[in-house]
Amino acid sequence: MPNAIAAFLDSLPETRRPRLVLIALCLLLWLPGFFTLPAGDRDESRFAQASRQMVETGDWVRIRVGEEERNKKPAGIHWAQASVVTVLEATGLGSRADIWAYRIPGLLGALLAVVATFHWGRALVGRRSAFLAAALLASGMVLVVETHIAKTDAALLGLVTVAMGLFGRAYLTPAAFTARQAAGFWMVLGGAILLKGPIGPMVPLLTGLTLAIVDRRAAPRGLLHAPWLARLRPGWGIPLMLAVAAPWFIAIGIATEGRFFADAIGGDMLSKVGSGEEAHWGPPGYYLATFGIAAFPASFLVLMALPSAWRDRLRPASRFLLAWAAPSWLVFEAVATKLPHYTLPVWPALMLLAGGWAMDPLRRPAPRWLFWLAAAALCGTVAGLALAAPVLFWLADGGADLWSFLLLPVAAAMIWVVMRFARAGAFARAGLAAVLFAVPVYWLVLGAVLPRLYAPWISPHVAALLERSAPGVTAGDFGVLGYAEPSLIFAIGRELHLLRDAPGAVAFLEGAPGRVVAVADRQEAAFRTAAAGLRLRELGQVSGYQYVRGRPVVLILYRVEP
Repeated sequence: MPNAIAAFLDSLPETRRPRLVLIALCLLLWLPGFFTLPAGDRDESRFAQASRQMVETGDWVRIRVGEEERNKKPAGIHWAQASVVTVLEATGLGSRADIWAYRIPGLLGALLAVVATFHWGRALVGRRSAFLAAALLASGMVLVVETHIAKTDAALLGLVTVAMGLFGRAYLTPAAFTARQAAGFWMVLGGAILLKGPIGPMVPLLTGLTLAIVDRRAAPRGLLHAPWLARLRPGWGIPLMLAVAAPWFIAIGIATEGRFFADAIGGDMLSKVGSGEEAHWGPPGYYLATFGIAAFPASFLVLMALPSAWRDRLRPASRFLLAWAAPSWLVFEAVATKLPHYTLPVWPALMLLAGGWAMDPLRRPAPRWLFWLAAAALCGTVAGLALAAPVLFWLADGGADLWSFLLLPVAAAMIWVVMRFARAGAFARAGLAAVLFAVPVYWLVLGAVLPRLYAPWISPHVAALLERSAPGVTAGDFGVLGYAEPSLIFAIGRELHLLRDAPGAVAFLEGAPGRVVAVADRQEAAFRTAAAGLRLRELGQVSGYQYVRGRPVVLILYRVEP
């Protein structure tokens, strides 16, 4: 291995401006596809459309998609998204029709998480290890994907990381923990409640309970030993946390006559706990089994670091990080609904454990079987991406694309370099090399391959066809039968009519001159039968792949000839 490469990798954690370097790294990893990927189905388009309607209606209390109430999550992310859109429109830098505008709060939250991991991680594992941990976090596949989806999880990660960083300071140095820091801790948790309800406070709560139990052995006569608890000032801190979130909860309770709480708690949260919501079920152990892919390429080091972290659990820093990660992870494993991003709030702790292990010159080597398991996760994931890209292009669009084939040499180089460092025992270099190789991988996948596909992006193509074939038709004069994805509402407008059946589509066409309907191929026969007495004109059609349902679809646009 050329000495120059090794010297460059060794110099990164020693940089004089680590935060600027980490921010630049984050932008290199996250900006590919950020502006060019269309709005995705279903959650991203639902969140973005609800925020767009806040801007359009001026109602910043109720959350709606079209005319339907969306009583699932609090309004925090919608406020952030609507605020960004308002600023962009005021400065002329963007508009409410740009999906990337709604992704900015998530990207900023992820950026906050990376910088906070480094900032507070220094006291836990040291400066160089914290730098490596922050870089590993930035490159994690699920986090990279979440920065491209306009919803809550990347923003929540940022607030949870800040809160846990302050908690870690209170645990390690309680005498130096100030009232101002305690106020920041509780206010950040209040903001987390406004983003995703109880998930944010759950992480420090489980961490605190775990620490109180394991530290009890060190207390005289088995008494509670938690000096950090008094320094967090829960007596006035918990009311402060609730005061941050309570005004909106009171307002939404009044505005919806209590429906928000019935839907959010009974219809959303409890359904996720008891059953796999929207077919997202997974057995206990799902997150452990998929971590090698979800946290690629960081999982390579995390898996090897875990045995050593457990052996070092008597060290306060290791004990805190394990208490941060383990109980919340077990809760996520127990919940019936499983999605890869649910475990993100514990990732900073895992990355700090990995960074501390990789940078430790006296580290205990991982078992040989675990080394090869971690290597298989790294090599298998990047090889799978490299092979899947051209196959995806062929399956989706029936052709080949040069950009998709460029992943093959990048993947081969990544495997060769990283594994050579790892087999030599230079795990810090291997981790940083994996992070740097992730940059061209994500540039090709998110910046070149996915935006160039045609079949998955049905809604933007329908909007473009409508503008070409029926200029001047507004969303209120456009109806859709057999295709109700929220991305179409975002692309066309909230006045779009989602039609239930063929007679309803015919009645909509006859309701006013100049109206247009889009009919899915599965409903076309029934529609033509119901419209037998009309002079229909076909304006064009859009063929694509409805990936949330796993099936192809064709939408045909019709209007009535005068």
